[in-house]
Amino acid sequence: MLIGELSERTGVSRRLLRYYEEQGLLDSARAANGYRTYDPDAVRTVRAVRALLAMGLSTETIASVLPCVRDPEADPVELELCPDLVATIRAEVAALDARIEELSGRRGALSAQLAGC
Repeated sequence: MLIGELSERTGVSRRLLRYYEEQGLLDSARAANGYRTYDPDAVRTVRAVRALLAMGLSTETIASVLPCVRDPEADPVELELCPDLVATIRAEVAALDARIEELSGRRGALSAQLAGC
């Protein structure tokens, strides 16, 4: 399928699909006329990428996690939890916990300022 069809089937812009390719998340071939062509599995791949992005993973992390996706149609996406992936997810959760703690501290400081009004 051509990039326009993949865009229509996934709801992802052509520009973003090209970005996914640049990041190594999506593969395409070139037709004789130079157009990008995608195999039917590209729809599942794009859906998996979107689901993993929604979880807050970076494209770099997604590149390593993508082979572990079992079912990109599931909500949340189903992953095969190999040891490397478990370590990656734990690191992501720890980073989120640290960020939440930082934001809570900032919120508390701002709220304290408002309490004095």
